Amino acid sequence: MSRPAFNPHVAAIQAPPIPAAQAWARAYDGARGSLIDLSQAAPGGAPHPDLLAALAEAAGSPHAARYGAILGDERLRAALAGEVAALYGGRVDAGNVAITAGCNAAFVATALLVAAPGDAVLLPTPWYFNHEMSLSMLGIEARALPTRAETGFVPDVADAEPLIDARVRAIVLVTPNNPTGATYPPATIAAFADLARRRGLWLVLDETYRDFLPAGTGAPHGLLAEPGWGEHVIQLYSFSKSYAVPGHRLGAMLAGEEAIAEIAKILDNVQICPARAGQAAVAWAIDALRDWREAARAELEARAAAFAAALAPHPDWRIDQIGPYFAYVRHPFPGTPAAEVARRLAGERGVLALPGSFFGPGQETHLRIAFANVGVAALGDLTARLSG
Repeated sequence: MSRPAFNPHVAAIQAPPIPAAQAWARAYDGARGSLIDLSQAAPGGAPHPDLLAALAEAAGSPHAARYGAILGDERLRAALAGEVAALYGGRVDAGNVAITAGCNAAFVATALLVAAPGDAVLLPTPWYFNHEMSLSMLGIEARALPTRAETGFVPDVADAEPLIDARVRAIVLVTPNNPTGATYPPATIAAFADLARRRGLWLVLDETYRDFLPAGTGAPHGLLAEPGWGEHVIQLYSFSKSYAVPGHRLGAMLAGEEAIAEIAKILDNVQICPARAGQAAVAWAIDALRDWREAARAELEARAAAFAAALAPHPDWRIDQIGPYFAYVRHPFPGTPAAEVARRLAGERGVLALPGSFFGPGQETHLRIAFANVGVAALGDLTARLSG
């Protein structure tokens, strides 16, 4: 009897990277203290107590147990549209918003919208591994656009244009970036928007970490203030990090109303509707918890500074880029695969990080450090952990 086959596009992609890395920590004997887990981009604290109360109240409501709108509850769509319009200075309303089961779901829906099997999408490398995995399992080529440490891992339009052929349907930018932490300048984002418009492509902006930019940064770019922005721009967002609710799986995408109408077809088959309780609570929190979100942003700045200070006595561990949530660090073992460095660091020193090889080709010299979920005191212990 012959066995049925798996979809070859799914069978070919890597196993979920974070559980694979977390398995390395099982070899650690605790000799240097508790494990310092720098592997996952998780919020550093619990949700605000009032948000927890709002979640509990919403979860206990019969209303939240019923199906909701495919594109999300109107209250949350309108609240997010208002916040985005105020930040970016453009015209954005609820009709430009779709709420999704996390930002990864938003990306999968976007990939289904803009490309078909056999098409290609440009992804700057190092890339967020779930983006590459999602494209690959859909039969879409993730075409690497290399970035360089010497230019802060910021992609260059001049490098992108020669990679575009008849198969390319979109360009994806992640800013602030996962894994490097780099924040792309508004001029860079505008240049990619011009390239996408000129070549008839979608520009997909994953701005999951935008709420953690330095105070006073202002609008991360000016695209949403341009007339007709929704005809070529799709913006992705996550509530998980900003409100410390990753387990409630809430993300969003913003686009033109024509694109949102097409997205509804996809979401109706993928999720039917986003989880209702989280939507109700977060819709309230957008205005109510602005001060709390600012305090969380400031705490992340403190953790980034603590991480940099901990590595300062070890110049052989070079921080090539750092930003909200992440640092991209060059390890001091040339010729050693990044996964081997990460495995030994976890098993021998009790420090769990992800190898650069998880994030695309040409990344064997680096580790991704996700410091957001680790307190300042624990980050200070890194100095001793990296010694000897």
